[in-house]
Amino acid sequence: MMKIRESKTEQKRDEIIEEFVNKGIFKIDGRQLYELNFYELMKEHTTEDERR
Repeated sequence: MMKIRESKTEQKRDEIIEEFVNKGIFKIDGRQLYELNFYELMKEHTTEDERR
């Protein structure tokens, strides 16, 4: 069976989602993390880092 390789963007998106889940964050603006696109996740991820 052929294994489908994820793009770098998909890999980074998965990493960001995993970081949020590890912090106990499962929704952003009432939407599940997996419903958000890469740009929305990245925006939230960078603004969270700035808040610290």
